[in-house]
Amino acid sequence: MKRILFALLMLTPTALMAQDAPPPPPSTPGDTREFPAPRQTEGQAFEVRPPENPNDQPSFREQTRAPYHKTASYKVTTITDKLHLPWSIAFLPGGKMLVTEKYPGQMRIVGGDGTVSEPLTGLAMLAPLRKLGLLDVVLAPDFTKSHRIYFSFYENLGPGYSNTHLAHGVLDEATGAVHDVTVIFRGVPALAAKNFSSKQGGRIVFARDRSIFMTMGDRDANVQADYAAAYAQKLDNHLGKIIHIAPDGLPAADNPFLKTQGALPEIWAYGLRDPQGMSFDPNTGLLWENEHGPRGGDELNIIRRGRNYGWPIITRGKNYPGEPIGEGTAKAGMEQPVYYWDPVIAPSSQVHYRGKLFAQWNNSLLVGALRGIGVYRLEIKNNKVVAEEPLLTELKTRIRDVRVGPDGAVYVLTEQKALLKLTPAGKPEAAAPRLHRPA
Repeated sequence: MKRILFALLMLTPTALMAQDAPPPPPSTPGDTREFPAPRQTEGQAFEVRPPENPNDQPSFREQTRAPYHKTASYKVTTITDKLHLPWSIAFLPGGKMLVTEKYPGQMRIVGGDGTVSEPLTGLAMLAPLRKLGLLDVVLAPDFTKSHRIYFSFYENLGPGYSNTHLAHGVLDEATGAVHDVTVIFRGVPALAAKNFSSKQGGRIVFARDRSIFMTMGDRDANVQADYAAAYAQKLDNHLGKIIHIAPDGLPAADNPFLKTQGALPEIWAYGLRDPQGMSFDPNTGLLWENEHGPRGGDELNIIRRGRNYGWPIITRGKNYPGEPIGEGTAKAGMEQPVYYWDPVIAPSSQVHYRGKLFAQWNNSLLVGALRGIGVYRLEIKNNKVVAEEPLLTELKTRIRDVRVGPDGAVYVLTEQKALLKLTPAGKPEAAAPRLHRPA
């Protein structure tokens, strides 16, 4: 009888989830890995945990802990749960999607019916498969004519050794291949210092003039020596920067440091830590970015030409053992975040919603989260966050990418294996499907 009960227990969703994603190790009080259910009371912040720094004061009223506001109900459909460490989605003409898998780096084509292709060929020239890591992928503005895709990648050169690069190639859906792969940008230094972590950045967006912006992580190893080195503050490297280049990889003609001695010409903005999400607001044309801060310091910024965003001189967070970092939370000549999360949610991606399916979400920014295990809808007015609504927290899974499809639905990649689709709920009680099912 005991054997039967044990077998039945192992078939429950909870047990299956535990097999796929072991629970984190025990944490200390205040550890940001603890994530209780968000508060869903109109007009009050969703966050029920105290700030990591109880003495911290925002620079303006809307800078943190925006009030909760409920909008549209949604239902969740699992398109597929057969992916491996998916990182990014790009929508192809005809309804299919191009998906990158981080490591080992592969691309697959996913149909709206859940069919998943074999890995696309043609990427071997970048690095051996076991060494190649893929990040973001976007279609060229003239994709219907050129079939060109742009993607960020890194080569694993040993513990802590890699940097982020950008390539393009021609997608051949019929043969399942990427042809004419060309690396157009390589991060400097080619090898980040020993023990640097996996803060690679790699998010790509095209501007209206078809120039390219890409995020570059600062690769700090969460140690004081790296904070003191302040690579993100120095213009002789790409670490902790937003780069801006032409489609052929050359520095964009309007970059701010083209004539600055010792500065790399691709740099657009600097002083960032681990920028993960980036998108243009279609209403204002402003470039928004989110990034992982240290403990208690995740940020949302508006990225402007030549600006210094302060890391690691100023931050709302502190080092993981608890000691302070830098000189405080503000300094002349350094930008304040539009918004910050304390405790952190570990933002992973973002997209400005524009569509007809969720009319209530227009003028909202959707931010995926790895530690906050959800998608956060930020209501934006006059470039300030006036309301926040956690979505998908009921699934209790890490979110890697969030995108708005041509149909107005919201598409979400979980970190481990699933591609989800959010559409308006037909009934208020519509339930989300289980993510973890027997193979």
